[in-house]
Amino acid sequence: MPIKPQLRQFDLTMIVVGLVIGMGIFRAAPEVAAAAQVPWVFFAAWILGALVSVIGALTFAEIGSRYPAAGGFYKIFSHCYHPAMAFMVNWITVISNAASTAGVAIMGGEYIMPLIFPQAANDTTMKLITMGAVLLLFVFNFLGIRVGSRILNVLMVVKISLLVLIIAAIFIVDTPAAAAAAPRADFVWWHALALCFIPTFFTYGGYQQTMNFGGDVVNPRKTFPRSVFIAMSLVMVLYLAANYAYVHAIGFETLKSTKTLAADVMGLMFGDVAFKVVSVLMFFSVMAYVNVSLMSNPRVYFAMAEDKVLPPVFMKVNSKTQVQEFGLTLFCFFILITLFFTSSFQRILEYVMFFDSIGFITAASAIFILRYRAKKSGDPDGIFKMKGYPYLPILFVLAYATVSIVVLVAKPHVAFWGVLLFLSGLPLFYLVRFLVKRFSTNPV
Repeated sequence: MPIKPQLRQFDLTMIVVGLVIGMGIFRAAPEVAAAAQVPWVFFAAWILGALVSVIGALTFAEIGSRYPAAGGFYKIFSHCYHPAMAFMVNWITVISNAASTAGVAIMGGEYIMPLIFPQAANDTTMKLITMGAVLLLFVFNFLGIRVGSRILNVLMVVKISLLVLIIAAIFIVDTPAAAAAAPRADFVWWHALALCFIPTFFTYGGYQQTMNFGGDVVNPRKTFPRSVFIAMSLVMVLYLAANYAYVHAIGFETLKSTKTLAADVMGLMFGDVAFKVVSVLMFFSVMAYVNVSLMSNPRVYFAMAEDKVLPPVFMKVNSKTQVQEFGLTLFCFFILITLFFTSSFQRILEYVMFFDSIGFITAASAIFILRYRAKKSGDPDGIFKMKGYPYLPILFVLAYATVSIVVLVAKPHVAFWGVLLFLSGLPLFYLVRFLVKRFSTNPV
């Protein structure tokens, strides 16, 4: 049954905003400030991050418009490259998503730990809190308890409300924060800016899922560019205002080291009680995100199993609870392994962004393949074609290549494990395909 376009400009705009505004804006700013060293580089990184994200959103919008297939990244890689490439990228994406979820869980632990274990704030305590919370959510999901759409909408309202309250600090906090210190002796502005791309790109991420809506948009030629520009402009304004409020309220130097950013700002505005309330609120908001991740990521395994690149066990669904028990358990296992080996949000960011860079570069490059094929077959009617091709997609690819190079130079061990895990997907693909064919007679 063909997809019937139903999404209009406002619908797609809200979707893009919802995809982008996650929990990163409440935690990534200290990482950006520490990398930037000076305020002007800090703000420049957020502006450039938004511009690159607009280009990326438009690129993925055209890809989705040209190849409107369910399955997102997996389908486009298989269509434009090879099923083995699709498996390799999604294999590393599975690990990246688990690491990203672990990073967000750590964010929640950083907010709640000072309240429940004020005398034992250390890495071990952090691991116990985050791993315990993830395991509890795993049990809830295993029993079939799901977060409904109303709860998710409330969560979005909570996040936007927190952002608005934080922005209000510009007008409420009267005492100017201390001036920023001089940069280190080895400061080079372009190198600092490149380092900022790791956390800023992480915070702006999510827009790549616009490729999943290529066949759902009414009048895509006009709707896609307008919606993307409006959405990303709104996100950029909110992010810049929030970051200016952070600097104004607590100072650039304090911003570099805080781990409870939202609570710190709210505490200055409304006192110690507000600090505690926001800390608890942030913890539950983070855990809600982790819960959604536990619900959604096993579906990737289901799609891969349908294409016979994962064993049939990944398609098993409990008839009573409607839970993909094996897929859910495996994804939770990846999260726990990540949390066991690291309790640092910054370290997880580096791994996630290196993994994501591989997927983003390869996925965005699909636009060149699709355009080349269209020269022979002709463009379908009604598709969205981005302006500035091929220069803008090339710029996007170069931006994410910069992230990969920065991680490679600054953290070679991260790049080593990233490349190793990516390449390991090739023999794993053929092994899994062989096993699936060998035991395909077994019923699911």
